[in-house]
Amino acid sequence: MRGLLVGLLTALLAGCSTLQGSTPPAQGSPVIARIVENGALRVGMSGNQPPLNFKSRSGRLMGFDVDITRGLAAMMGVEPRIVEMPFGELLGALQRGELDLVISGMTITPARNMKVPFVGPYQLSGKSILTKSETLAKADETSDLNQPTLRLAALSGSTSEEFVKAFLPKATLETTQNYDSAIEMLRKDEVHALVADYEICVLSVLRYPDDGLVTLSRPLTVEPLGIAVAPGDPLFMNLIENNVAALEASGLFEGLRGRWFKSGGWVDQLP
Repeated sequence: MRGLLVGLLTALLAGCSTLQGSTPPAQGSPVIARIVENGALRVGMSGNQPPLNFKSRSGRLMGFDVDITRGLAAMMGVEPRIVEMPFGELLGALQRGELDLVISGMTITPARNMKVPFVGPYQLSGKSILTKSETLAKADETSDLNQPTLRLAALSGSTSEEFVKAFLPKATLETTQNYDSAIEMLRKDEVHALVADYEICVLSVLRYPDDGLVTLSRPLTVEPLGIAVAPGDPLFMNLIENNVAALEASGLFEGLRGRWFKSGGWVDQLP
């Protein structure tokens, strides 16, 4: 798979002009000018959202989002510079100009889209729950989970938190800064369930096979995941749109989806 992806990207880049070493663009594109000056594309992600982005046992950052970042940086002829920070801080950093993009399994919502533009979606996800309860895992509707006796965990600043507040107001909500903390709360029976993206829940069942974790057979919602782009620069927005389209057309995205969402060969690299 690695050879296939490298080959696709190499062929795609063979006839491409790059930004590095070229004349800085006009002031009409301040973000591209900044990237050229730095020689790097700064991309924010949480670093703890497998299979989208996570650290391996050796501490190496891996995942679907990481590979997309490398592909986009290669298209632009600059280095990928990944900036890890808590999920809830990513958009603020993007708005302040500390990042060029956010690629971190971020759902495109109207509230977020009023702050920054998005390219995508590059992947579809949906809300699910991770639990030890077979009864909760058989829930067909949100009303089955809207119970005052339930204690739920969700990632702070995420659409999972918004989902619980909007549709499960009777339940008690505990927010965490990362998924590992939330899963640990569930494993210690401090909460009854974790509300998270479907991929996170399925992966956690595989990751902790001895803890009796289960999840829904299908997600409760459909959510588009997008690439958040530095605001105020339509030329940079256009560049990212074109590069994403090129990577999709090359077959790179299809190969990455097969690697990260259909094959479990990488799971043993998780801590």
